[in-house]
Amino acid sequence: MAEITITGAGGRKIQIPTGLFINNEFTPSSTSKTLTTENPTTNTPLGQVSAAQPSDVDTAVSSSKEALKTWKTTQPAERRKLLNKLADLIERDAQELASIEAVDAGMLFNMSLGFCIVQAVETLRYFAGWADKIDGQSLDFDQGLAYTKREPIGVCAAVVPWNTPLMITAWKLGPALAAGNTLIIKTPELAPLYGQKLAQLILEAGFPPGVVNIIPGLGPVAGQALADHHQVRKLSFTGSVAVGRTILVSAAKSNLKRVTLELGGKGPSIVFNDANFENALAFATAGITLHNGQICAAGSRIYVHEDIYDRFVSEFAAKTDERCCHW
Repeated sequence: MAEITITGAGGRKIQIPTGLFINNEFTPSSTSKTLTTENPTTNTPLGQVSAAQPSDVDTAVSSSKEALKTWKTTQPAERRKLLNKLADLIERDAQELASIEAVDAGMLFNMSLGFCIVQAVETLRYFAGWADKIDGQSLDFDQGLAYTKREPIGVCAAVVPWNTPLMITAWKLGPALAAGNTLIIKTPELAPLYGQKLAQLILEAGFPPGVVNIIPGLGPVAGQALADHHQVRKLSFTGSVAVGRTILVSAAKSNLKRVTLELGGKGPSIVFNDANFENALAFATAGITLHNGQICAAGSRIYVHEDIYDRFVSEFAAKTDERCCHW
């Protein structure tokens, strides 16, 4: 198994496998193509990982489809146990995962460790609890019986953004696996290394081969192949409006797969003259400087009442200067 050694936050040396994670094995892409990931802080290369091609997507889908035959009938208690085990392993290796996200996604180490990884762990544990609570409904009346039965959708795909990759992966992975689906995760080309580490933890947790496949790759290549694939029954995407539109078109042209889109849409903050000034100032500042403003919830505009406008602008400028320039 090919590996690279990166220097994470704080000088931590971390070994990371470079292959596509398909059927619980790390393998090179079918064409041996790779992509280079860089530290966005220094613009220096961290290393190369395999870049999935359409033929690799076909292989991953076949693996997921085969795994579905047994995973969908796996006892809910077993699915719950495996998801909780994965959460435990992420919690155990939190420092290492935060180090990876810091250098690969440009995230503050403390933000990754204290927020994103905590959210990922809590999300997996939450959905683990749902694994044995998925039920249908029945209506019993004199003329007959009507009932609904919930069944897994099938092979699902998740296309993940670079800005908070582990947390958003957990948002997609938890419910998919708890409900008995199999999942292919296309990790972001700008920050794929967390996914390589996550694949190791999935293997350690004991998930059967093919239940989770993780493939780094370019959006227009691997992501597009997933959107076009006739055997992918559901695709969850977090990213831009433009790409979301192309996914909807591809879903319609292929097999009318179900699509969930979480698209970027930054909203304004509104500050009235009777607001708690210091509180509003603090949250408005955090709203645009958190993760360099590179999150979908960033407050990229601020509407301020004219009575407090001059004071707010002056103090906001001082706050942002302090927050952005002296860390």
